[in-house]
Amino acid sequence: MASIRIAGLVLATSDGRTLLDGLDLNFGKERTGLVGRNGIGKSSLLRAIAGELAPLAGSIQREGSLALQKQSVRFPPGETIADLFGVAHQLAVLRRAAAGRADAEELVDVDWSLEERIGAALARLALQADAGTPLSQLSGGQATRAGLAAAIFREPDFLLLDEPTNNLDRAGRRAVIDLVAGWRSGLVVVSHDRELLKQVDAIVELTSLGATRYGGNWTAYRARKAVELAAARHELAHAERTVAEIGRKAQATAERQDRRAAAGARKGARGDLPKILVGGRKSSAENSRGDGIRLAERRRSEAQDAAAEARANIEILQPLSITLPSTGLAAGRRVLGCENVTAGHDRDDPVIRDLSFEMIGPERVALVGPNGSGKTTLLQLVAGTLRPFAGRVSTVPDHAMLDQHVGLLDPGATILDNFMRLNPASSHNACRAALAGFLFRAEAALQPVGGLSGGEILRAGLACVFGGTRPPSLLILDEPTNHLDLDSIEAIEAALRAYDGALLVVSHDERFLENIGMTRRLDLAHSPA
Repeated sequence: MASIRIAGLVLATSDGRTLLDGLDLNFGKERTGLVGRNGIGKSSLLRAIAGELAPLAGSIQREGSLALQKQSVRFPPGETIADLFGVAHQLAVLRRAAAGRADAEELVDVDWSLEERIGAALARLALQADAGTPLSQLSGGQATRAGLAAAIFREPDFLLLDEPTNNLDRAGRRAVIDLVAGWRSGLVVVSHDRELLKQVDAIVELTSLGATRYGGNWTAYRARKAVELAAARHELAHAERTVAEIGRKAQATAERQDRRAAAGARKGARGDLPKILVGGRKSSAENSRGDGIRLAERRRSEAQDAAAEARANIEILQPLSITLPSTGLAAGRRVLGCENVTAGHDRDDPVIRDLSFEMIGPERVALVGPNGSGKTTLLQLVAGTLRPFAGRVSTVPDHAMLDQHVGLLDPGATILDNFMRLNPASSHNACRAALAGFLFRAEAALQPVGGLSGGEILRAGLACVFGGTRPPSLLILDEPTNHLDLDSIEAIEAALRAYDGALLVVSHDERFLENIGMTRRLDLAHSPA
């Protein structure tokens, strides 16, 4: 039976930082979601399972065939979908056979259903292409789906997927979700897509403590995590009460022994007892006090260790929390206006034509449409980084845009340096305090942005935008969840729900749009063109 058995696995980054240490984990013929905070080692584990990353120690035993779909798909120039599928030679034989030019030896192992099977794999991912389509003609989302179609074409016993819905529009994302829902062999998927994770049979969570397996899909996993968090909080409260109680008892015992020793000393001073007896009682009292102190210290140390362990469990289970300051945006203030706008990067072929719309007060507008419909172009117009060919765009001065790569941050500078550059009117202490509010405390604020995870980069961007003296009335977000882990997504959702400014958001994550309370949608697929 197909299986993956991992024992004592140790993985490290290229610079020697340990990712996974002594991991024991098994995968069978079921669909498993692999979750955990960014940087914990999820993608590295997939690469190790696929044999692309050598472990420092431990073993991985594989029974059955594997196919790995990576986050980033790059193709050599000139290749076609047939090359991606690894069947270019076989297709050439079929074409020679159809033309009557193939010899008998070539026809021995020919697969007459090959083109039909390629078409079926592409159709399963809702990709309108054929084997001869050049890969250079595919968009990023189409290339992702083509790579996934090539993976399932081989009918592997295990399909390994790394963030398969990233950068896909709604139709592509739906195709991947349907694929996972209907997959009947082994599957391990790293994903932050909650709709996709609802299709799996089990969730494996990676933390600094190792791997924990939860039966059921995303909904069952979150319910179990809520129970675990409540239990951890109860355990911590009990441990802290124990520490306090042991301290009180130790203090009371010491005071009682001190009173007895003082009474003995007074009696000895009156001369009621022989000196040798007085000395013996004093020595005995001192020994007893010393034993009591040592016992109390041992109990206190044990209780403090238990409290520290309970606190560590809370830190692992406790969701991140971010609070955005109030903008004071008035309900009737016009924050954005587009009047008969035509724009794009090619004047002869604009992607936006004669578009008009406006946002008043703290509206929340989701900008939707398939890839290539002009969503990013419109965001660039609103942010002021692109000028229209025709029409007019007006935006409130106090606006901010965070793209999926948070381009306003300098990756070579620290979080603190970025903050001070973007908020020159803030003092050093004010910068520190603002960053601490976004969980970048003390040394954490001195990390270079280029070394942060996706969730940390977005959090740093929010800190720099909202930590200044005047938070933006209009926040523009372009696919903010693409590179976030699940904890970061939920933290950002909670922060944006409480945000009292206006929001203009591009996202293919319907759950995210629902959770941040979008009030209306602007569908560029149905706008004037």
